[in-house]
Amino acid sequence: MRVFNFAAGPAALPLAVLEQARDEMTDWRGSGMSVMEVSHRSKAFIAVAQQAEADLRELLDIPAHYKVLFLQGGATAQFAAIPMNLAPPDARVDYLNTGAWSAKAISEAARYCQVNVAADARDSHYTSVPPVSDWKLSQAAAYVHYTPNETIGGVEFGFVPEVSAPLVADMSSTILSRPIDVSRFGLIYAGAQKNIGPAGLCVAIVRDDLLGKARRGTPGVWDYQAVAAAGSMLNTPPTFAWYLAGLVFKWLRAQGGLAAVGERNRAKAELLYTTIDQSGFYRNPVDPAYRSWMNVPFMLAAPALDQTFLTEANAAGLRNLEGHRSVGGMRASLYNATPIDAVRALSAFMLDFMRRYG
Repeated sequence: MRVFNFAAGPAALPLAVLEQARDEMTDWRGSGMSVMEVSHRSKAFIAVAQQAEADLRELLDIPAHYKVLFLQGGATAQFAAIPMNLAPPDARVDYLNTGAWSAKAISEAARYCQVNVAADARDSHYTSVPPVSDWKLSQAAAYVHYTPNETIGGVEFGFVPEVSAPLVADMSSTILSRPIDVSRFGLIYAGAQKNIGPAGLCVAIVRDDLLGKARRGTPGVWDYQAVAAAGSMLNTPPTFAWYLAGLVFKWLRAQGGLAAVGERNRAKAELLYTTIDQSGFYRNPVDPAYRSWMNVPFMLAAPALDQTFLTEANAAGLRNLEGHRSVGGMRASLYNATPIDAVRALSAFMLDFMRRYG
């Protein structure tokens, strides 16, 4: 029996995609082999890779002067690859610190260049974004890095920062959840395991003028220009993850594209936040102006009820609602593959739980 999966990542995948992958698992396109057994250099797989890129370009309306890279190592590997590719060793780079993933990116970048934390949300306990008027951006930063959506804390920017340096965004938990203007960014990167596909893949979208700047000593598999020149096949890529991502991109197109998907995501988030705000029993700690559509943390009025809530939710087929260990409470992740029926079921369960225990 399928359950409603609210995991933050690896996260729910569209059922139609899983069923197609199941049907093709042992005999892909009449080859008598699984796609996992097909050479990444074969014409058949190269066609899959090219179609996946074409579909992603269409979904995000990616301009022609951007390269799309399919990488290994997840978004965490890019915490090091970004300064290696975009900043000389003595360069100054700006980072906005709005939560756990921003902090990890800052810590890694500090090993390679001078990091200026231009804005820091620690004083709000990472429940808001510092006012733009308080940001202390460098005059000659090699780039400005931010995390549009913090998966753990549930804080999301409602705007794209206006900066003079190339803007770099970790969109792991928000990419493909609504339309974006790619031309406003120098580099977008995203781990796959939330809205793209299974874990093991990272997508990077890099503006052409930022290629060819990798510092001496950068591993070839992390050199954006080298990877782009090899069509993301400098080494053997994660072929199954790439194939599955391609199926997800086709599914998103069949859903009506990102404008339609975005409206559904907005409705899911509004339903859950309304349930929380009107209850008097549940509480979301994030400044309402910066609440995430994708990751909704919430606390119960009595923390002693947390385990009871989780046990009963699991029994009701509502899975992976535990909050991150650093935050506690609950967290519901509402990625693209999470249907509105899942949020309706969660809302009904929360109201019934409140009636019985509140």
